[in-house]
Amino acid sequence: MVKSLMGDFRKLNDVSVFPVIKQSRYNWFWKYKLYHLPFWFTYHVMWWTLTIGSFSQTANNILYSPYSVKFFFYVVFQAIGVYFNLYFLIPRFLEKGRYVQYIGLLVLTMLCTAILIVPGYYVSAWLSGYTLKELYNVDPENYAFFFQMNTFPSTVASMTLGMSVKLTKNWIKARRREQSLEKEKLETELKFLKSQFNPHFLFNTINSIFVLIHKNPVMASESLAKFSDLLRYQLYECNEQQIPLEQELTYLENFIELEKLRQDDGNFKLTIQFEQPYSGDLSIAPFVLMPFIENAFKHVSQRKDQTNWIRMNLRFDKQQLYFTITNSISVINNSSELMAYSGIGLKNVKRRLDLIYPEGHELQIQKDSEQFEVTLRLDLHKQKASEPVPMPVR
Repeated sequence: MVKSLMGDFRKLNDVSVFPVIKQSRYNWFWKYKLYHLPFWFTYHVMWWTLTIGSFSQTANNILYSPYSVKFFFYVVFQAIGVYFNLYFLIPRFLEKGRYVQYIGLLVLTMLCTAILIVPGYYVSAWLSGYTLKELYNVDPENYAFFFQMNTFPSTVASMTLGMSVKLTKNWIKARRREQSLEKEKLETELKFLKSQFNPHFLFNTINSIFVLIHKNPVMASESLAKFSDLLRYQLYECNEQQIPLEQELTYLENFIELEKLRQDDGNFKLTIQFEQPYSGDLSIAPFVLMPFIENAFKHVSQRKDQTNWIRMNLRFDKQQLYFTITNSISVINNSSELMAYSGIGLKNVKRRLDLIYPEGHELQIQKDSEQFEVTLRLDLHKQKASEPVPMPVR
């Protein structure tokens, strides 16, 4: 949330203040936010130029006259006032709908900032050896003159500029995120339609159930019911942006059971620890966990000399979900097939998490020569009371 005013200004104009090549060469300049200094210096030079009407006179006053001390007071205290408004008052009051408190504190901030700048006139006169009458043609007792005519109007202008840039930037960011979410939703729906009728998935699952009919009719019947529920879920029950958590967990359990049919029971071990959520009012975006489980089964090792394995752990802490899945990998998988998952596939998963849970997730992926591990933390949402719970279609 906290970003620099200068960064906001650059993004609004979609123009880099410095070339990209220089940013990489002078990372320290951006790391320590030193670009704030030229921004505020330029702003006050422009303000003073508009007031005096001459740029050369402004430069002379700043560099070669006692007015430079007063200029320093303007730059420092107005910057402090603007940042206090942007990064404290706006997040804690304006964005939370506490408008009366925000307006009152904003006005108070403007008044305090303008008052703190006034001593700069007295300090500049004292350091230069002049009196206020000689330097500014104002009586020393007329303290309110500087406040009314100079410091307060300038402070209001700088605060307005900072608010305008920040609020406009936030609005543009929200609009772009909304458009990205809409685009992502359409792309996801197309991907779901494609995966729902993936001939390879359908063939393998149906073929596994067909083999079970002769070996274990009861298990074949149960697997067919799970397969039916899985397709029903994809077709009818996951069309919302957020769905009840229980539905997603049931889908994952059915998918895992079907994937187990394709594994060699004698050389494959699946360890699952699924903790049920503490309540039934949590929701989750559909198919968020699915890519990690699907890729674990897809890329699990197929070694004949030792056991191939997948370990899954799902637990909850209040509204936070913690998911870990680890699978064994072979040398072949490690060098070829996993490249797709750690490249484009992983990039797509990260992008979807960034869009749906921008500040509510943490994803860690680790890989070595023996295993591939994914750890995900999600901040789940409470299910809205008006959210209808989809009924199974029989």
